[in-house]
Parts: sequence; C-alpha cells; structure tokens
Amino acid sequence: MSSRSIGRLVMVGAVALTLSATGCGSSSSAGSSSGSGQAGSAASSLPAKDAALAAMVPAAITAKGTLVIGTDASYAPSEFMDTDGKTVIGFDADLAKAIGGVLGLKVELQNAPFGSLVEGVKSGKFDLGMSSFTINAQREAQIDMVSYYTAGTSWAVEKGNAAGVTPDNACGKKVAVQKDTVQVPDVTARSKKCTDAGKPAITVEQFPLQSDATSAVVTGKDDALLADSPVVAYAVKQTAGKLEISGQTYDAAPYGIAVPKASGDYAKAVQGAVQKLIDGGGYLAILKRWNVESGAVTSSQVNPAA
Repeated sequence: MSSRSIGRLVMVGAVALTLSATGCGSSSSAGSSSGSGQAGSAASSLPAKDAALAAMVPAAITAKGTLVIGTDASYAPSEFMDTDGKTVIGFDADLAKAIGGVLGLKVELQNAPFGSLVEGVKSGKFDLGMSSFTINAQREAQIDMVSYYTAGTSWAVEKGNAAGVTPDNACGKKVAVQKDTVQVPDVTARSKKCTDAGKPAITVEQFPLQSDATSAVVTGKDDALLADSPVVAYAVKQTAGKLEISGQTYDAAPYGIAVPKASGDYAKAVQGAVQKLIDGGGYLAILKRWNVESGAVTSSQVNPAA
C-alpha cells in the first residue's frame, strides 16, 4: 500500500520554489483552515449543519463547539502552511472545515509531527486526525478510520533524470522519503532486493518533513524521492521544471480520517458528514479547487477492509 503510514517553506527558498508555506511541520502551532491559499478557500461555501449527524458527536466536543484536528502541515497540496506561516491550507484543510460545517462545529487544525498524530487522537489531544493517512490494518487496530480519498505512491527525480532512476531501478542511488510513511518500508524492501541480487543498496534518507525530502532532490543532494501521488504531482508543478515523475503510480489505497475507537456513533457522524459532502457536490468542488479530483471517491466507509 502507498500513501502515508501511522506514523517552513514547503520547498527551500534557496532554490526559489513557490509552494506557499512557512513554518515547520514538526512544530506544535495551531491554525485555522481559512486563508488565502493558492487554490482558494472553501470558507465561503460551508455546508449547512445536519442536525441528525451533529447529534451523534460526543457531548464534550459539542459543548466546546470546536473540532480540534491534528495534521502535519508539510504535505502540499493535502495540508501545508499558507504564506502567513500559521494557517493550515490544502484540500484536507478545506474538507476538514466542510465536515465541521455539516456537524455544526468550528474547526481548529493543529500542526504536529506526523508520527505523533495517531497517539494524539488516542489520547484525546486531538478530536480527529486528518493528514493523508493511509488506511491499513495496523492503524485500524488502534483507531477508527473514515475513508475519503484514494492515492498511490509516485517517484520524482531531477528534470532529465540523468541518474536514470525508476522505482525498479534505484540500486546504488540516494532516495529521499518522509519518516513514518509507508514509503519507508516500500523503499527499504526495494533496497533489500538490490542487495539480494548482488547490487548496491539504496541509500534511504528519511526526513521529518516531506518538504525537506523534496528539497533534497531539487538541490541535487538525493537522486529521487517517493511520496503520495498527489503530493509528488503538486511538487513537480510547483518546482518550475526542476522535477519530473519517474515510472507509474502504484499501490493505490484509501486515505482515512482518524477517529478515537470506542467513541459511540462518532465515527458514523464523521462518515455521514463526508458522504453528505460527496452527495451534495461540495466534496468534488474542493478537490477540483486543488486539482486533485483524480483521487475522488463516491462513498465513504468506516474501517473499510485494509
């Protein structure tokens, strides 16, 4: 499976990249999902509250009137920092705000390290986690997952691919990946195939932020990177011809919203809100705003088979 696992500038200013983000994904700052955003904000078209779904939300959340959602804001275009350095934007951010609208709640997106988000949901620090999580059995054993999108893994290299790197031809190369993502075991397994065949291992460089992994390839430090398909496609577009995709996207899998287990009808409320957005067209409008509609789904499920 691809996409992010359980576990600034989105690109480095030194190479004059244009992803609109500042701050650091490993910080713990909070921000709302409103903001200028390159693709615009969904703030002006939030859906009306659905009273039946809102009644399924835990009383403690309803009482405070706000959904606190943990996210790692270094993963454009899913979730990343706007130019003000404190506002989380992206298609996940817009979807989160829309889900909150259906449930009659404001949304506060809190930026935190990716590897800490599931524990944050389990401990109650976050009411939900929404950060391009791949749904898998390991995660479903800890939290409930509400599906809302599909993505695969893609590779990117420097324009021209002078090193000739492809997903199946990376032995002896330096490959960048974000720590705590499913791309780590993916590239690690590929490296083992190299050594088993008597070829040089892949040098796997793990970075706390996806933006740092991308920058490593843009600056020539590493030969290639792998990440979720919409993230790689966005990086290629935003780096002004410095990167290109290598090979085909593979291992498509669903993204899920992390919901605490044993929380009654809460997961059903979130699933119902996602489905209402899908059925009403607001969901697809948000994805189109960020040019990621290729991963759209027609139905949302709680804990689909992983």
